[in-house]
Amino acid sequence: MGVFTKILFASVCVAFLAVKWTAPRFDAESLRGAKVLVTGASTGIGEQIAYHYARFGAQIVITARREKVLQQVAEKCLTLGAQKALYIAADMASESDPDKVVDFAVDELGGLDYLVLNHIGPSPFSMWEGDVEHTGWLMKVNFLSYIQMAWRALPTLEQSKGSLVVVSSLLGKLPSPFVAPYTSTKFALNGFFGALSHELLMKKSNVTISICTLGLIDTESAMEKVKDISTVPAYPATEAALNIVITGATRQQELFYPWFTQIVTLTKDWFPSVTGYIMRNSYKYTP
Repeated sequence: MGVFTKILFASVCVAFLAVKWTAPRFDAESLRGAKVLVTGASTGIGEQIAYHYARFGAQIVITARREKVLQQVAEKCLTLGAQKALYIAADMASESDPDKVVDFAVDELGGLDYLVLNHIGPSPFSMWEGDVEHTGWLMKVNFLSYIQMAWRALPTLEQSKGSLVVVSSLLGKLPSPFVAPYTSTKFALNGFFGALSHELLMKKSNVTISICTLGLIDTESAMEKVKDISTVPAYPATEAALNIVITGATRQQELFYPWFTQIVTLTKDWFPSVTGYIMRNSYKYTP
């Protein structure tokens, strides 16, 4: 490793530690009684997000497609300490359901302090074979419904000085094989909500946007897709979820979890050929 590379690496590490050291401190009591809507909350990261809010004593509305599973999650939220735990089944590919979910949460809770957008549609983990229709459908679920719900919720979030929390992915900053439709939706999320965050700041809005960039998380659906293909390590969903909750509560603009995902996004621009080589060789593939 050359002298310049060592200095560059050390500088990045120092900057990273400085950002972490000066980050706002989390006050768990700030979430007691908070009015929260979590999407994609029947399984995986969304389910764990709901459980963390419950432990902090929040009032929660959760949504996903499967009503029976939502009921079970809501019941567990109550046992964990949620002041309220309500659910509404919805299909985010629908034109009307995203608005319906926000309206339900606002009516039942009397407003919103946090809107956590986390849902995703199913997508194959494979080489893209030209399925434009699926890509369009996935864009509706993973992206357009997010901005539809955000627009619907902005007035009530403005009143409460609330937070909009967007769960994104490292694949929204670093293209990867086998996930072309999925990664396109995450790039769209990062672009749109990054721009919207600037606009809200320029308008001196009360609403904060937090964009959460996650690496590979050990959810059941993710592990099933990559188990025989990827050599990338997976990180615990419950820890990722807690970091997401804290990021929203402390009104930070960005979260990178695990921590090295931030380094990876920087090296992509500094050493694109090296980063690309590592990315391609993180998968087992024989043509």
